[in-house]
Amino acid sequence: MPSFKPPATFRQIRSLAQNWVGCLADLVYPPRCPGCGVATGSHAGFCPACWSRVRFIERPYCEVLGLPFSYDPGPGLLSAQAIADPPVFDRLRSAVLHEGAARGLVHALKYKDRTDLAAMMAGWMCRAGQPHLQACDGILPVPLHRTRMALRKFNQSAELARHLAEQSGRPFLPSTVVRVKRTVRQVGLSARAREDNVRAAFAISPGHEPDVWGKRLVLVDDVYTTGATVSSVSRVLKKAGAADVTVLTFAMAAAGPI
Repeated sequence: MPSFKPPATFRQIRSLAQNWVGCLADLVYPPRCPGCGVATGSHAGFCPACWSRVRFIERPYCEVLGLPFSYDPGPGLLSAQAIADPPVFDRLRSAVLHEGAARGLVHALKYKDRTDLAAMMAGWMCRAGQPHLQACDGILPVPLHRTRMALRKFNQSAELARHLAEQSGRPFLPSTVVRVKRTVRQVGLSARAREDNVRAAFAISPGHEPDVWGKRLVLVDDVYTTGATVSSVSRVLKKAGAADVTVLTFAMAAAGPI
């Protein structure tokens, strides 16, 4: 049977109603720069001053850890850190350095419930991880423990991963990995304490093993700092048979090009 298609008049009325709702929302909540709060022409858009201070991570960078180089060492060269201490995951890609206006975006999403920013942030991440997103079999977030999820009401990594899946057309796997141990906040902990904090904190959800076995996966988090959390999740994925794990974060906590 032919599929039902709404008449043109209905579509026009719906489009007009959506435009009116958008205009009303702009009157109640005028568009403002998420970096400094100055009025802007559209929602989730930076003003020129804040935009100029966002430091995107561009090539050349370490092919494994995504650390930006201050000069071009040639194709395929790895950073000293990647050589001395190879990560559990196959590669890391981040959109921006975790500073200035970009840091404000992370803070607003995570602590001020600005989930409306997630789509824009995911767009930047799509650009940073484009070839690996297109080649992957699924996109999954770093999960929160159920008690923290109940307090926070949403998982910022899952919000980013959901929009990444929508924008890239790849499967979203929000329930494949669970956090089985309630950990303390990583902020303020040393690198060793971070590793101890998230050791054995994650597991594959029963029945979701086929999501992982032999698959190329993209693991999403908001910020890469020491890598303890994403390494712990990646270790679980690799043990469950993942063929390839790309870690994709919005921001990277790094001093700058190395």
